Amino acid sequence: QVQVVESGGGLVQPGGSLRLSCAASGSIFYIYAMGWYRQAPGKQRELVATITSDDNTNYRDSVKGRFTISRDNAKNTVYLQMNSLKPDDTAVYYCYVDAMNLPQPRRNYWGQGTQVTVSS
Repeated sequence: QVQVVESGGGLVQPGGSLRLSCAASGSIFYIYAMGWYRQAPGKQRELVATITSDDNTNYRDSVKGRFTISRDNAKNTVYLQMNSLKPDDTAVYYCYVDAMNLPQPRRNYWGQGTQVTVSS
C-alpha cells in the first residue's frame, strides 16, 4: 500500500506565500511523477503542477512564474512553493503520486487534500 500525506496549507493574505509538502510512503517500487491538483468550490479539479522522475516540470498557465514545484527523490517528497498568491488560488490542493507498487500496476495515489485560502 502507498500512503500520501500533504501538509502546509492555511490562510494567507493576497500577495503572500505558502509552501505545500507531500510525502509518499509504503511499498513503493518506483515513482514516475508527482504533482498537485486543486479544486475550488463549484469548480472541477484542475492540474496545477507536475514533476517527473527526471525533473521535467509542467505548470498551468495561471501559476507560471508564481509557483515552483520541486522534489526530493530520497524522501519521496514533493513541494509546491506558492508566491504572490491571489484569491483565485483558493482551493483544496491535492497531491498525487504516479507510482508502481508491485505487484499492482502503475497508478495514481492521492492525498487527502489541504486547504489553501487567500483572503484579506
